[in-house]
Amino acid sequence: MKVLLSLCRWIDALGAAIGKLGMWMILAATLISAGNAIVRKAFSISSNAFLEVQWYLFAAVFMLGGGYAFLRNAHVRIDFVAGKFSARTRNWIDIVGIVVFVWPLCYLMVALGWPVFERAWASGEMSSNAGGLIRWPVYLLIPMGFGLLALQSVSELIKRMAFLLGQSPDTLAHSGSSEALEKAREITAAERARPRGDAERAS
Repeated sequence: MKVLLSLCRWIDALGAAIGKLGMWMILAATLISAGNAIVRKAFSISSNAFLEVQWYLFAAVFMLGGGYAFLRNAHVRIDFVAGKFSARTRNWIDIVGIVVFVWPLCYLMVALGWPVFERAWASGEMSSNAGGLIRWPVYLLIPMGFGLLALQSVSELIKRMAFLLGQSPDTLAHSGSSEALEKAREITAAERARPRGDAERAS
């Protein structure tokens, strides 16, 4: 399990880096959008390429951000239902969800999305808009995004199993990142090291 948790840290570091890249892409999309609007109003000049760059950046943030959202436990949950379950039950539900739903979905989207990218790459498909951009980069985001989500789900599965085996804190109670996991371990270790009387008074 220690080896698997080390793999989790590597996957989480990759996911965190992509998440930070997504933040910069949001900034870039905002600046391009504002610049395009200013130029259009001030000089009556516009470009479909600038518009499509905005769409590409938004698509990149959306497609590549799935794994980062899973890492941070920022995806949508039915909290008023999940809150009624025990921590072990919630982790078992996540394990079943990853194996039964997330992995098959990721496989399907990668398998279907990759040929679309390959055809666009081979044909040099361009946008139908005048002055538009080449299409293959945005098609590549589909298999890449779901591939990253599948990779992050491996890390999340390991964390859930580690908790059930008593070798890791409950990451569902935290952000799920490696940093939060380490902090949770430190807090757990500190609580175990405290004398029983102090712990009872604190509670």
